Amino acid sequence: MGQALPEKPGGAILHTQGGVWVNGYEAHDSSAVFPGDVIETKPDSSANLSLDGSTVLIAPESVSKFQDDLLELDHGGVSVVTSKSFKVRVNCILVVPVMNEWTQYVVTDLSGTVQVAARKLDVNVERGRGKEVPESQPSQESASVHEGEQKSYDESKVCGPGARPTSSWGGISPKWIAAGAAGAGILIWLLIHGGNPKTPASPSQP
Repeated sequence: MGQALPEKPGGAILHTQGGVWVNGYEAHDSSAVFPGDVIETKPDSSANLSLDGSTVLIAPESVSKFQDDLLELDHGGVSVVTSKSFKVRVNCILVVPVMNEWTQYVVTDLSGTVQVAARKLDVNVERGRGKEVPESQPSQESASVHEGEQKSYDESKVCGPGARPTSSWGGISPKWIAAGAAGAGILIWLLIHGGNPKTPASPSQP
């Protein structure tokens, strides 16, 4: 991917051009991030997250938390290109690539509506595996979004009213989480800027 990843297990490289904060501090280009780090993008600023077998484009006005093999999206949108089944979780909704092959998909969370668009290959949308539920425990339901499809989910109906936990996001600046701040523009931005990303180098096919 053109740059060595951090030696610490589970790390990734965050590329920015300003306007991006990690854990409340402004990040510089090529900053190392680790599981549990909160990433915030200001209006008109985006970020690229690079890790083994995956790249994640984080749209402007987004708040997310990086974990080992997934990104917890609190608000905003991301475009994922992965060969390692990198996942995105919004509350109890988990988006998982169907195959361990190059997959591209977009996830947005705007005003309580989660939208999932499969750009290359299919993804599964699973319900019932919230933050406090172990990964080993099966999800309650699963549905597929096929390549070329886009589906929307009402977060309050899927996860239940008031289901979103708030304790782990206590340090986030609330001015960037205003519901509907970016509207459908985030999805459009991701579909344009994340539509044909440069495919990361495969370990087997550099």
